[in-house]
Amino acid sequence: MNQFDLIVVGSGPAGRRGAIQAAKLGKKVLVIEQGKRVGGVSVHTGTIPSKTLRETALNLSGWRERGFYGRSYRVKQEISADDLRQRLIITLNHEVEVLEHQFARNRVQQMRGKASFVDPTTLEVVKDDGETMLVSGTSIMLAVGTKPFRPDYMPFDGKTVLDSDELLDIATLPRSLVVIGAGVVGIEYATIFSALDTQVTVIDPKTTMLDFIDKEIVEDFIYQLRDRNMKLHLGQKADTVERLDDGKVLLTLDNGRKITTDMVLFAAGRMGATDTLNLPAAGLEADNRGRLKVNPETFQTSVPNIYAAGDVVGFPSLASTSMEQGRIAARVAIGAIAMEPQKYFPYGIYAVPEISTCGLSEEEVKERGIPYECGIARFRETSRGHIMGLDSGLLKMIFSLKTRRLLGVHIIGEGATELVHIGQAVLNLKGTVEYFVENTFNYPTLAEAYKIAGLDAWNRMGEIKQEVPKA
Repeated sequence: MNQFDLIVVGSGPAGRRGAIQAAKLGKKVLVIEQGKRVGGVSVHTGTIPSKTLRETALNLSGWRERGFYGRSYRVKQEISADDLRQRLIITLNHEVEVLEHQFARNRVQQMRGKASFVDPTTLEVVKDDGETMLVSGTSIMLAVGTKPFRPDYMPFDGKTVLDSDELLDIATLPRSLVVIGAGVVGIEYATIFSALDTQVTVIDPKTTMLDFIDKEIVEDFIYQLRDRNMKLHLGQKADTVERLDDGKVLLTLDNGRKITTDMVLFAAGRMGATDTLNLPAAGLEADNRGRLKVNPETFQTSVPNIYAAGDVVGFPSLASTSMEQGRIAARVAIGAIAMEPQKYFPYGIYAVPEISTCGLSEEEVKERGIPYECGIARFRETSRGHIMGLDSGLLKMIFSLKTRRLLGVHIIGEGATELVHIGQAVLNLKGTVEYFVENTFNYPTLAEAYKIAGLDAWNRMGEIKQEVPKA
């Protein structure tokens, strides 16, 4: 039986970062991956594919230039599923190559196969060729990620009724698409296909969407979606989904409304991929969504030598936070010092338009009873916005009236997921509104919106009188 200091199950963002961190500290590390190639969900069906699909769709459709040339403008008149797939294959191959090189450079051992617990320190691995091996680890980290939730009542066929994994392999682009689920995954794909001029309808039983995002940003987002003729049926449920003889799909909502569409994407939640791990043998138990409960500071499970990180532990389920979770978990697992994660991290939604947020929303500030003021800048107010032809997009910052510190930054529009990091740095360094007022930003840039929003808040808050320090 092979003995390791750390065994990592899964090679997604949490697994790869944890394994490499432990290896850099001189530990003997094994990564077990049941997929054909390393990278996990993030590389093969989640983060990288969806963002590549988004970028390809925006480029080929000419979406970014329509502010100048009109809604009919397209770079490629006839866009096919193969057009989208070609760039995806190139990107995925590059990601896998980089990861394989990282593992080899850091002497991380790899094993292909399906792992399951024999006891808290031992895993049985069934390889692709049927061979079975036992491996033992002083510590074990579970970074198995998630898979789409597939309820029995949904008639999945991989062609007209699909989950988010299957969507990447479609043969043709649909003229109409119904997305069931207004969460992050559903909304990202809904807006990407809308940018390709597919008629998109979104259905969700909740009357609201993206509740963890600042309400003003969500309201602006919904306005933009409806402005381009996307249909949002919030507070409504699809009672039945039926495949028709002509190849279309008929949905009947709980209010009696019927919708016929070319394709249905079911994106109402994901499940932790823990069902094959034989968790009881290790003394572990997952919740009803297959997720594992951990200490949020160390990512240790209820079994002392077993850790879990990434999407399998639940919110926020981001590739970026998963990487940090994996790194921290690995350091704790091998007895190294691990710094506490930063309080504020950015959340990015790669819809069309992008949304990114960091810190407290206006609703959270109100709940905490903090006196505050907001500053807002619209991208069309910046020279860069004019150059780019932007007629939408805004940046919102929230400041404490008492301390003048930045409490939250919320952005919707082009480049939101890049711009948010300026606000993130100021938040974690406890900066105030004066940072944005007194500093110089490159001109013309969208980042100049920070100065505009800072001045907007500063004008309302008033200038504070400070004594000149004595020499």
